[in-house]
Amino acid sequence: MNRLRKKTLALLAIPLAGTLALSGCFSAAAEQAGSTGRISVAHMQPPRSGLSPLSDDAFKLSRWSTAETLVTLDESGDAQPALATSWERIDDLVWEFSIRKGVTFHNGQPLGAASVANSLQRAIDSTPVPRILNGTALDVEVLGEHGLRITTADPDPLLPQRLSSPQLAIFAPEAYTDSGVDPAGHGTGPFQITAVDGMSGATLDRYEDYWGDKAAAAGIDVKFVPDGTARTAALRTGEADIVEAIPAGQAASVDQELLTEVPMPRTNTLYLNTAKGPFADPAVRAAAREAIDRAAIIQSVYENRADRADGLLGPALPYAAGLRETEEYRQLLAQRAEPAQVQDVEITLGTFTDRAELPEVAVILQQQLEAAGFIVKQDVREYQYIEADALDGAFDAFILSRATVLDSGDPVAYFASDFTCEGGFAIAQLCDKDVEQAIDRAAQNDAGAKRQQQIMLAEARILGTDAAIPLLHERVIQGESPAVHDAAQDPRERELVTAQTRLGSE
Repeated sequence: MNRLRKKTLALLAIPLAGTLALSGCFSAAAEQAGSTGRISVAHMQPPRSGLSPLSDDAFKLSRWSTAETLVTLDESGDAQPALATSWERIDDLVWEFSIRKGVTFHNGQPLGAASVANSLQRAIDSTPVPRILNGTALDVEVLGEHGLRITTADPDPLLPQRLSSPQLAIFAPEAYTDSGVDPAGHGTGPFQITAVDGMSGATLDRYEDYWGDKAAAAGIDVKFVPDGTARTAALRTGEADIVEAIPAGQAASVDQELLTEVPMPRTNTLYLNTAKGPFADPAVRAAAREAIDRAAIIQSVYENRADRADGLLGPALPYAAGLRETEEYRQLLAQRAEPAQVQDVEITLGTFTDRAELPEVAVILQQQLEAAGFIVKQDVREYQYIEADALDGAFDAFILSRATVLDSGDPVAYFASDFTCEGGFAIAQLCDKDVEQAIDRAAQNDAGAKRQQQIMLAEARILGTDAAIPLLHERVIQGESPAVHDAAQDPRERELVTAQTRLGSE
């Protein structure tokens, strides 16, 4: 039966010898999997911070089902029980959580409110603080053996969603040392880490005393394979069971039955400098908007493995498309400026090389903008060398691949960061009273339908300024061998191998 297909991440090639060496590593793992039910996984990136859960490495721990949080998110971004079975908002600032009973860490110690509070406090006190806690002050208090009270400095209707961040996973007290956080043997998930081989890989075994349904697979054998060609080869030859991020340019070389394309909450967007230069004029911004042919970019650069962006939020947020059809949304969008006639208007266009598609997108955008009367000068560098200039407003236009829901599963923080006067990632330099008010209204609502409505009206307000022109929504192309069943296909990239994932011939 044909599978749905869906993302994209192209990476640099490595020499063939390196590819063959990696294939050899996977061959042994694949042979072992056939007899033991172990699942071999090829990951795109090696750990950046020694698998510290207080870094982005937390997402690997989450995808291996070795680390768990108090709360998880469903498809719509609503909070669901995990290590916390229930919660209640006592007043604007105070929440109380009930901690699940009968849970043990991988070292055999029981989970309780004290160990949960310890993990959360370690995250609060860490430097740098996990980004989900940026600008958020929390006070954690133990209430008996299985009760927890969390007090926020300001009203925070999304606190449960924040606690779903993999960077706030709960670990045994012994995991926390003077030299960092060691997740091996200290999580609560259905798989426990038994070995880590530096930047090469990791080994996980089924945790027999898991509080929920035991893992169907005996374990997970992980290899870190930064090269997209090597990852694709591992899938094509059957040497890896699950492969992360098949590059769009490599996808055609693989049996399409092995690919699953998952829409990501990530949008490629052209940010226009609203504070100075040609794009300080809304009519000139509108001219740039009208010049762009999204379909041409998607077809030529992404080989049709991306979704046209009709807004900042894409198909990874199921409610977005329907709420764009409301009369209020359409009326706000209709207030955009009429395009100016431009001729020989000089602009600088910046982007970065870390995402291999973006320089190609820049070339096509240059052609489209020049056809509309602009004269475009490109500036393309590695991200670490261009970010400061972009944030300082050094470019007239900047192409960015931007995560739209960050760690809470909610886009309000992204809107506030990118499109408010004091936003920390304000590449467009936008400071608009109506936009600020719309984002603030969305932020004040509890999770649910009303908040979603206000989120979409805030999107319309932002788009109405033409400060940001969304181009496309990325997909992640995940590879799975025919023997794999029930691997997660998660737009937020928090799940991959779950307790239900298994190998078999059914």
